[in-house]
Amino acid sequence: MAAVTSLGESSLTRPAERPHSMQTRRRRRLNVFRYVVFTVFGLFFLLPILATARYSLEGSRLGTWTLTAWKQIASYPGPPPLLSAIEITLELAVITCVIVLVLLVPTMVWIRLRVQWLTRPFEFLCLLPLTIPAIILVVGLAPIYNFIRHYQLSALTLFLAYVILALPYAFRALSAGLNAIDVPTLSEAARSLGASWFTVIARVIVPNMWQAILNATVLAAALVLGEFTIAYLLLYNTLPVELFSISRNTPNASVIFSTSLASLLFAFFLLLILSYAGRRRSRGRG
Repeated sequence: MAAVTSLGESSLTRPAERPHSMQTRRRRRLNVFRYVVFTVFGLFFLLPILATARYSLEGSRLGTWTLTAWKQIASYPGPPPLLSAIEITLELAVITCVIVLVLLVPTMVWIRLRVQWLTRPFEFLCLLPLTIPAIILVVGLAPIYNFIRHYQLSALTLFLAYVILALPYAFRALSAGLNAIDVPTLSEAARSLGASWFTVIARVIVPNMWQAILNATVLAAALVLGEFTIAYLLLYNTLPVELFSISRNTPNASVIFSTSLASLLFAFFLLLILSYAGRRRSRGRG
């Protein structure tokens, strides 16, 4: 009987061990695959950044290093001065983010609550700029900006075009945030307690989709920091246009690398700050 029992137990335990060993092998292969993919993509993004940093620190002689290119970010004469182009680009980023959020957040919440049949048409309108090339937008916006030039306004008027370009990306980020919460239930609970519609949107809906708002802000700001075609063809001097001008008019190309790397680091730290702010806010609510 003992022999029969041992044989029965061994026959039952072997099939149970095989699936466990197969799962372990699959996990190891998956981990190896993840490490390989992350390493390849990490090198793909990191090597150009390191090369840009190297060229921005390279001196006039081979093998020498200097910070002259980084100092020229503030002192480059232009025209226009590089620092002025940076200020205009940052101001455009702030204005574009504010206008996009003011336009989209209340409209999307109102459509979700009151007129849900407008969801698809509104989504189509917001995503439409993705299908229109930038050169076509310039052709359509050129008469408007030719009229605006008579009033000698600054390059900040580019926010009209940048808001159109940022709509698809901001819409997708905000839509994901709205889909993650129960908007009708939250609004009905707030309204039953006597809250106005402004209070419902500002103090109930917006805090629950704060991470989506931060994501939309990052996407809109990154788009403004890197947009070149519209500003160049409409003859406005923003940071990308000024970098292109420097590359054509100066023999010292290291300032291009330093300014490009500085703008990239600025966008990266902006992403870190906003993500940290979103996590801290969510922890505070928890």
